[in-house]
Amino acid sequence: MRIMGLDFGSKTVGVAISDSLLITAQGVEIIRRKDENKLRQTLARIEQLIEEYEVTEIVLGLPKNMNDTLGDRAELSLEFKEKLERRTGLPVKMWDERLTTVAADRAMMEAGIRREHRKEYVDKIAATFILQGYLDLRQNERKEKDGEDNI
Repeated sequence: MRIMGLDFGSKTVGVAISDSLLITAQGVEIIRRKDENKLRQTLARIEQLIEEYEVTEIVLGLPKNMNDTLGDRAELSLEFKEKLERRTGLPVKMWDERLTTVAADRAMMEAGIRREHRKEYVDKIAATFILQGYLDLRQNERKEKDGEDNI
């Protein structure tokens, strides 16, 4: 059982997969497409990765505005969520992805990756941050629940 994290962009989808213990997230790839509205090949590749990694759940980044409203990109992400659920039959959880791209860019700067090369990696790293945030929340909720059971 693994969880997939996705960073859905206008022409790319960053993909991350959890380890089998659901503790860590690893970037897997960036799915690229020429046209923003052509999602058939993107969805087919996601299905292949779901099968390959035995994914049972998907976490999709929700790009909210800083004032907590939903803009055009967020609406497109919600539409993509529906397509994913219909096509894969898996539950898709939305995850507030504000500042994940900024964090990914900062991590690459700290790692010494040159600016002109960062575009090659940013979506995969952002997907990793989205998934890791979700995994961390699950772990914390489990710890809190276990603590309550011991009282």
